[in-house]
Amino acid sequence: MLLKGRVAIVTGAGGGLGRAHALYLASQGARVVVNDLGKEAAERVAAEIVAGGFEALPIAASVSDEAGVAAMVATVLERWGRIDILINNAGILRDKSFAKMSMDDFRIVVDVHLMGAAVCSKAVWDVMRAQRYGRIVMTTSSSGLYGNFGQANYGAAKMALVGLMQTLAIEGEKYDIRVNALAPTAATQMTQGVLSDDSLTLLDPAFVSPGLLALVHDDAPSRAILCAGAGHFATASVTLSQGRYIGGGVDAGGQVIQHWSVISQRDGDIVPSYGFAQAERELGGAGLTAPVVAHHS
Repeated sequence: MLLKGRVAIVTGAGGGLGRAHALYLASQGARVVVNDLGKEAAERVAAEIVAGGFEALPIAASVSDEAGVAAMVATVLERWGRIDILINNAGILRDKSFAKMSMDDFRIVVDVHLMGAAVCSKAVWDVMRAQRYGRIVMTTSSSGLYGNFGQANYGAAKMALVGLMQTLAIEGEKYDIRVNALAPTAATQMTQGVLSDDSLTLLDPAFVSPGLLALVHDDAPSRAILCAGAGHFATASVTLSQGRYIGGGVDAGGQVIQHWSVISQRDGDIVPSYGFAQAERELGGAGLTAPVVAHHS
């Protein structure tokens, strides 16, 4: 019961992966806010949690509705007085090849996945800063990390969530707000028709949710990308190669082409702890050794 006494919000928890997350966090002692666009779905999952002897609060709201999310946060604070964990899980699919995809289909996916996570994170941010404790999980995807045919909108939103995670983790560090990402592979309504029947049997969402415990407990890491599916867990990282100093000569472009194998060599690559690590490496290659980072509050 590592989460006993903690209050967790799970978005998109009326079914599928979100439901599995809500049930799992409750089983670990958390009081769970079951958020979903559908009131009946949220109430159904909350009832499951209560029937198991745990505490749950169903709240219907769209994650992209700032007023609705603000009202949800206010209700939770009135009921339980704090918010410790936010699982940004809500999402939709509008899969088509980019050639056939409308910009409306692109926008709505980005709005729900990226803006929805930003809206919810912003709504709890001051609460977590004030209590000097918070755990936020973004739901990314292999489609964002590595690409997937027919998912330009989804992949763009999911990789954007990694960028949001990276920056919020840096800004939240001194308040003990730790921000991570989960890249799940699970059989849900969103994956019907995408995965084979045999795969769907093995990819029960319940096999993914235990990974959340590692991302939200008191000693959780920050800025981790946990890939989970079928009971298998791995981490992914955005890395930076050692590269090669070319300079800015007339033939710099040709030199980049000529030395591409060295520039892209993965041996000795690093996981930068902040974005300016790239600039520091580049300026270091040019002979500048003084610090170049300017942090802003």
